[in-house]
Amino acid sequence: MRALILALLLPVPAMADAVTVFAAASLKSALDPIAEIWSAETGHTVTISYGGTATLAKQIIAGAPADMFISASEPWMDDVMAAGVMAEGSRVDLLGNTLVLVGQAGADPVVLADLPAQLGDGKLSMAFVDSVPAGQYGKAALESLGLWAAVAGQVVQSENVRVALAFVARGEAALGVVYASDAVAEPGVAVVATFPEGSHPEIIYPAALTAQAGPAAEAFLAALQAPAADAVFLANGFSLR
Repeated sequence: MRALILALLLPVPAMADAVTVFAAASLKSALDPIAEIWSAETGHTVTISYGGTATLAKQIIAGAPADMFISASEPWMDDVMAAGVMAEGSRVDLLGNTLVLVGQAGADPVVLADLPAQLGDGKLSMAFVDSVPAGQYGKAALESLGLWAAVAGQVVQSENVRVALAFVARGEAALGVVYASDAVAEPGVAVVATFPEGSHPEIIYPAALTAQAGPAAEAFLAALQAPAADAVFLANGFSLR
């Protein structure tokens, strides 16, 4: 893996600089190792603030000192771009993902049509369904499959998808709706079903630089689109755009 990430290196400014990235929580497992090695090899410092996309977007619009935003939602990136705080022409569609249903490790597969019966009296863990992309995608999928009304009363909502994942891993919720990349990152859960692609909007992670971003941030964004970065993202359950 180290050899793969070393191949990310691109020409960068001679003077070390600091890069601050606001990124959707679901990116942590893939983005952390890439940033760590890139920082070590270039001398630039990369600080990543993870959270729910909605929260991060609002912080950037309010003037938070970020150099890059990686969103799990196109509409939230649209809002940030419309606020005039991002660098024009820097936006790229970086990654994709898959929506899955998880249970604790060793759990049996679930037929989605039988979800209410399979859930029983248990809780269904999701990110906030009105604002966090993973929750929005999950609610859309459950609605399209005609399941939302039957399970809505048992949904436990969290501020981001990694918190929703943790509830399942700790056994505090029977099942959870998360991204495939989250399931890869957490050995305490198992994928028990995959939602059909057509049941929810396409999951796209757009990335863009803020208006204050410098050359080091530009270089890091370029590195995230390099073939070696692609390999890291794929190994962590993401798809490529």
